[in-house]
Order: sequence, then C-alpha cells, then structure tokens
Amino acid sequence: MIGKKTDKKYEELLEKYNKLFSDYSELEFQLSEMKINADNIEKQDEEIRNLHESMRSLKHDMKNHLMVTLSYLNDGDEEAARTYISQIVSKLNAIHSYIETGNSLLNHVLNDKLSKARSFGIDIKAEVENLSFGKMESMDFSALFSNMLDNAIEACQKEAEEDASFAPEMIVKIYQNKGYDMIVVKNKISKSVLSSNSELTTTKDDDLNHGRGIPQIKSIVEKYEGLSDFYEEEGFFIACAFIPS
Repeated sequence: MIGKKTDKKYEELLEKYNKLFSDYSELEFQLSEMKINADNIEKQDEEIRNLHESMRSLKHDMKNHLMVTLSYLNDGDEEAARTYISQIVSKLNAIHSYIETGNSLLNHVLNDKLSKARSFGIDIKAEVENLSFGKMESMDFSALFSNMLDNAIEACQKEAEEDASFAPEMIVKIYQNKGYDMIVVKNKISKSVLSSNSELTTTKDDDLNHGRGIPQIKSIVEKYEGLSDFYEEEGFFIACAFIPS
C-alpha cells in the first residue's frame, strides 16, 4: 500500500516537474525571440538614422551641385556638365528608401540584403505585404530569407563580373495566397542554370552559385510542412518558399 502511494506521489511530482520544465523552456524561447526582435529594432533605428543623415547631407549639397553644373554650362563645357550630373545621379541611386513592412525581422533582413545588392549595381524591385510569418522561429525565417536573397545576389554579381554588358536585376515578392505565406526571389540570368545542374548541387564549378544554401532552404521549409520550388521563366531564375500561414 505504501509502495503504491509512493509511486503515485512520484508520478505527480514527475508530472509537475515536466510541466514546470515545459513552461520554463517556453519562457526561455520567448525571451530569446524578444532579444532578437529588440536587436533588429535597434538595427532598424540605426539604418533609418543613417538614411535620414544621407538625405540631409545631399539636400545641403544640392545647391552647390546645381551651381557647379550651371558653371560648366555657362562655360560651354556640356561634357563636364553631363559627367557631373551623372555623378550626382549615381549618388542619389545609392541612397535608397527604407522598406517598412511592419515586421522588424523582415525589415532588417530585407533592407540589409537590398542595400548589399544595390552596392553591386543590381536593379531591385520589391513587392512586400505585411506578413508576420508568425509560425516560424526567428532564426529559421532569417536563415531562409537570407539564403534566398544571398543566392540571387551572388548569381547576379557573378554574371556581371563575367559579362560587362549584363544588366543584373532582382525581383522580390512576399505575399499571402491560398493559406500560404509566400517568398519569391527572382534573379535575371543570361543562360539556363537548371539545364546543366537540374538538382542545384553545389560544386567547385558552380558558375552561378545557385546551389549554395539550397539544402538549408529546403530543410527549413520542410520543417514547417511547407513547399519549395526552383525554376526558370522569361530569363529569370526563380526560388519560391511557401510556408503555411
């Protein structure tokens, strides 16, 4: 009889312990998520401050730029004026608008990678809906989205280095459709990637780097019972991730 009471007491204590451990693990996870979000918000604030500072500096200098241009034109030196204006336009293009999505982690990854792409002269188009990707852990979402963007950036950069006439271009779309949060990243290509590497495996001779990060992308998507797809259409290599909403 005493043995049965002891066993029951042990089971009750074990159940309480498991419950407490589960609650502790959940709180630890929530704290980790909060720290990540806080870090991302701090980085966003810094990025926005830097953008505003660049805009203020450009506005302050614009009067001088116009006076220099006018001086060249008054002297009849149209070539120098065109060159100077081209330099101003290049500086303007380097200052891009900050994309605000309502998701601090998405903001940070997207703006950081798009800034990197622009630094390589890649033309960027982005269409982003305000999605939370709430079912994904922050580290998984960051790894997934970063890998998709890095693959496209590196492929564009590689092609531009090999062919000076190549105009690198990327299109990024994030939207919801039929119960899925969808990430679509397109990068312009001059030749088919899949025709020579249909499985997108990474090798030393991987010309366009599309194999890099693909296994991790697939693994993360599968973890959340989602779908991934990689294909080519109208001169673009397209990577897609579909995460259940």
